[in-house]
Amino acid sequence: MMRGAHTPRMTACAAALALLMSMAPSGPPVLAQSAARAGDTTIRPFRINVPDDVLADLKARLRNPRIPAPLQGDGWQLGTDTAYLRQLVTYWRDSFDWRAQERRLNAMEQFTTTIDGLSLHFVHRKAKQPGAFPLLVTHGWPGSFAEFTKIIGPLTDPVAHGGLAADAFDVVMPSIPGFTFSEAPTAAGYDPARIATIEAALMARLGYQRYGAQGGDWGSIISTQVAARDAAHVAGLHLNMCTGAAPAGADPEAGLTDAEKARLKVRQTFQNEETGYQQIQGTKPQTIGIALNDSPVALAAWIVEKFRTWCDCNGNPETIFTKDELLTNITLYWVTQTAASSARIYYESRHPTSAPVPGRIEVPTACADFPKEIIWSPRRWLEARYNVTRWTEMPRGGHFAAMEQPQLLVDDVRAFFRTVR
Repeated sequence: MMRGAHTPRMTACAAALALLMSMAPSGPPVLAQSAARAGDTTIRPFRINVPDDVLADLKARLRNPRIPAPLQGDGWQLGTDTAYLRQLVTYWRDSFDWRAQERRLNAMEQFTTTIDGLSLHFVHRKAKQPGAFPLLVTHGWPGSFAEFTKIIGPLTDPVAHGGLAADAFDVVMPSIPGFTFSEAPTAAGYDPARIATIEAALMARLGYQRYGAQGGDWGSIISTQVAARDAAHVAGLHLNMCTGAAPAGADPEAGLTDAEKARLKVRQTFQNEETGYQQIQGTKPQTIGIALNDSPVALAAWIVEKFRTWCDCNGNPETIFTKDELLTNITLYWVTQTAASSARIYYESRHPTSAPVPGRIEVPTACADFPKEIIWSPRRWLEARYNVTRWTEMPRGGHFAAMEQPQLLVDDVRAFFRTVR
């Protein structure tokens, strides 16, 4: 996520974007930690089954939260609204049914396989129609593969959801290394480009020689790197976080409409007021990770604030997300102890070790432009880096498109990939 063109400082995502332009705690009890043996290409079925003692420990930690008193009337201005947090924690402790959510997640076909020394968790659902087009879908932070429960059905079985059989996809949804059930690296060097090579290797292992890539947030950055590094096999790139640097050597606002200039100001306000987490996770991820790994209340506060701020919800997250949806995602981070390892992607993007891939991305690219997306660039900027063949201005929606506006996202994905299948 980048700062405005006039701002010299770099955020964590800006470092990742620079990479684009130029080219965990030990032994979590429920991580999919296989023996990551060199040369092991086995694809192993996987089901979530969090031990009872992990859930009991979580409830015990939620019994006596130490939530500080707020300033009078501060609401969400200084961070997470403490009154809302108390309600969420109470619901998490007393009413949230993890086993029901576990069953819902296990309805998605899950697997692990070892790539680049790590056990990689992924969802892989094949369409009922033979010869369906393969689609690689990548999440971001602070999300997870659970973001995609509303779109996997329409993508893989369009007929059952009012669509056309010809639009069916075989869907592959990996968990980024260090997120939820994908093993966390124990050494530095897993920047977005290296993660992209892991994902490309996964698609090859599954037998897909031609496929599409889709993503938002870090999924946008990683998918871009997949298109750059595996261009011979990527037929199309679809992004719902469309960001790029201003063309070099030019006035960054030259040729922009008044509406585009106004939106850049909104983005700059976000960078000025809402990116403290980037600085922390991009510089000292272990410090914040220790706190989040030890306190479920801290973890909830850290994550729910992002869902509320980044969505198109007019300040009330529960107009878009249910408590169960929010807490399922938070609980995934808790039970896998991946708060620290997932935060490290911000640090890795600031200290990339992968060789850059120069030049413009010629893979046909689509942007689904949701109006409340927090990290946004004008189409003119994107066209300097990408071969933009489709740009859809959405009527509503924010950063978490697959959860907020699943039908709009699915419709745009279908329409774009009809042109490149």
